[in-house]
Amino acid sequence: MAAGKAGWDAAQARFTDYAEPGELFALGTLALHWGDADLVAIAIDAAASLGEAGLSSLSAAVARTPREKLRPSVAKWLDTRDAPQRCLGLSALWHHRVDPGPRLHDLANHSDARVRSRAVRLAGALKRRDLLPAVLAGLDGETPKERLTAALACCLLGETRSAHPVVDKIVLTEPGLAEAAIEIRLLTTATKAGKGWLQKHLEQPALRGLATASVGLFGDRAVMPWLIEKMREPELAGAAGVALRDLFEVDFGDTDLFVVDPAVIGKDFAHLDDSSLPVADRVEAWWDAGRGGRSHRPFRSMRRLRLDALRTAFATADAPLADWRVTRRFPAWM
Repeated sequence: MAAGKAGWDAAQARFTDYAEPGELFALGTLALHWGDADLVAIAIDAAASLGEAGLSSLSAAVARTPREKLRPSVAKWLDTRDAPQRCLGLSALWHHRVDPGPRLHDLANHSDARVRSRAVRLAGALKRRDLLPAVLAGLDGETPKERLTAALACCLLGETRSAHPVVDKIVLTEPGLAEAAIEIRLLTTATKAGKGWLQKHLEQPALRGLATASVGLFGDRAVMPWLIEKMREPELAGAAGVALRDLFEVDFGDTDLFVVDPAVIGKDFAHLDDSSLPVADRVEAWWDAGRGGRSHRPFRSMRRLRLDALRTAFATADAPLADWRVTRRFPAWM
């Protein structure tokens, strides 16, 4: 930020050479921090060349920018006829949890699916039940992603019965969205029924990995012996590791339970490209010793903070979805 014009020129040159989301994020963050309309316009034009990935990158830059610096731009973005800029305005409202009042109705019924979906997402997060008709309409949206966004908003507004059939279909038909759909389903289903639902998907080869990774969402550590056995299966080891992280408020980076080189575990694992895998024997010894996290300082990952925020919002009728990212000095914007 302190680099001034030289910093901007360097960021712009970098984007020219490597037109990637990461370079665009730097460009957008600088422009928004300085509040220079001309530079912001350059960043928006650059984002257009990357499509949805560019919009997502600028959204991350918006999230990293204090709301007082965004105020002059957001109203303009929402008022323009340009759909990507309206999406950017809605992203700003989402990241900073700001209610735009009556105008959200028109945005939730917008002709552009990108605008409509982001407005519906915001309506759910803010518990805007007056927008429930638009949220329910989103369950029949143009794309699976729009339908899943609407389903999440429905659940936040207490309409799980309407959302679950849509979520269930996405789990079965959309591999790229199945993980998020399973998460929504389990967080909005009573524990006993949720376990029964998940068990059926554990028996389906195509969903076995995702279902295993979701076991930790129940918070039931009685599953540990079963989970350790799954760590011994190369195709399920990574998923079992995800579930383990959900079961304990432990910074596993401070332990030796995970390795970054799968070959360390054995030749059957050497072909895997997972960045971090649990070592079953080490986890078993750690669990059998009765530690289970008790010898470690409590650690709440960004994932845990997000899940807890969702659980609270699902369970409390009028509680908006908290912004879990602001709990860190340098939040992990997503």
